[in-house]
Amino acid sequence: MTEQEYNQQIDYIFNRFPSFQKVGAGAYKPGIDGIRELVAATGNPHNSFKAIHIAGTNGKGSTSHMIAAALSRMPHTMLGTGDGAGDGSDRKMVVGLYTSPHLTDFRERIMVSGPDGFEMVSKDFVYSFINRYKPVFEQTRASFFEITTAMAFAWFSHKNVDIAVIECGLGGRLDSTNIISPDLSIITNIGLDHCDFLGSSVEAIAAEKAGIIKPGVPVIIGEESGVGKIFSDAAKEADAPIFWAEKYGSKLLQPAGLCREKLDLQGDCQDKNIKTVVAALEVWIDRACEISPDGRGWPERYGTYIGDVVGSIHNAAAITGLHGRWEKLWEEPFVVCDTGHNSHGFKILGNQIRHVYNDGSYGRLVMVFGVVADKDLDSITAYLPNGNVADDGKCSDVHYLFVNAMGTRALPAEQLKERMLRLGFEGEVVGDGSIVGTLNHYMENMGRADDMVFIGGSTFVVAEAIPFFDSLR
Repeated sequence: MTEQEYNQQIDYIFNRFPSFQKVGAGAYKPGIDGIRELVAATGNPHNSFKAIHIAGTNGKGSTSHMIAAALSRMPHTMLGTGDGAGDGSDRKMVVGLYTSPHLTDFRERIMVSGPDGFEMVSKDFVYSFINRYKPVFEQTRASFFEITTAMAFAWFSHKNVDIAVIECGLGGRLDSTNIISPDLSIITNIGLDHCDFLGSSVEAIAAEKAGIIKPGVPVIIGEESGVGKIFSDAAKEADAPIFWAEKYGSKLLQPAGLCREKLDLQGDCQDKNIKTVVAALEVWIDRACEISPDGRGWPERYGTYIGDVVGSIHNAAAITGLHGRWEKLWEEPFVVCDTGHNSHGFKILGNQIRHVYNDGSYGRLVMVFGVVADKDLDSITAYLPNGNVADDGKCSDVHYLFVNAMGTRALPAEQLKERMLRLGFEGEVVGDGSIVGTLNHYMENMGRADDMVFIGGSTFVVAEAIPFFDSLR
């Protein structure tokens, strides 16, 4: 296989079966009948490993990566069953991680833990999988997400993972990932996003997310989000134990030194994500220890590992390679990016931008901002820094550089500018409005050492900003 042949296969699934990331609504295919048919053709690999299933409006990625990093530092005997359980071996669990979307490399979606951190699925496997099952894709009219989900399951089976952390793509009940039978379900939070597909109210969206709750399987609710009764009712119907992260008292991890301030995953949203992670891991540990061969629990049998687990959560981004969560890209001027892209996320993110700007004594706040056309822009702008709004704290010198988010879904920069200016924001489009062109123009012609620059509004904007600044180093 040559690099050109690999790229041709990747282009094939992106163009023949467009992704939601690329084209939006045209790629959405609700229901799990298609994925059942597809995984059956590949040998039902999802039945060969344990799983933790994660849904929610925001925080799924950070939560998934922290949990996967923690599991990768636990002994495989924590599983309680399976080959080698109870044999005295201290090998660590082999952990799969399936998330979406990716930022710069398709293979970021599918990773497996190794001695030096998480490694992306191999190009050879991606090439072979697409080439082998292409007729099945065509026959089943598979969606892009169905293909990548089946590929992830096949890779995890091939790598003999002990447990996989599986992030829902969109919703929950009808998401392709919902064919798994997890050992733990997690719903991070509920906000208004993807309303065209999931419903126009938080109640309707919560009902869709609650579709991942399985009979007898514990479920962690990261944030009650005003829809707790929906989750409680769904859990009761499924006879599934339910745990509320906001009320959960840590018995193991926080007493062992887990601290929000030590996380390499920054961003104020991690204040809530870490509570979800703690509750999820401790509930999972309790459940695993109850079925361990000798019946003893974590403090007695696995106490020597707890420091490694805490350290792995603190360093989750470094271990798994996660990018784009309040990530610093440059020192002077201070440049930071974040993948937050909806009102639920910007309610927290907007305050953090203001807080950092004010505390840092920066001279000017530059917002490099782009969105996709199907996003509810008005709900986002309510939380954005705006120097023309009297009650906007000390963010008096704010200038926007409007950009085209990469891909066909982008709201053109000029249209974005017109809408934002009508709302009282100040800004401009420079050059062709491309992200790289805009950043080049800023760095060469506009940048000041005392600027604070925020880059975001869309995952697509962040995806181009990270390699741009990498190229400057």
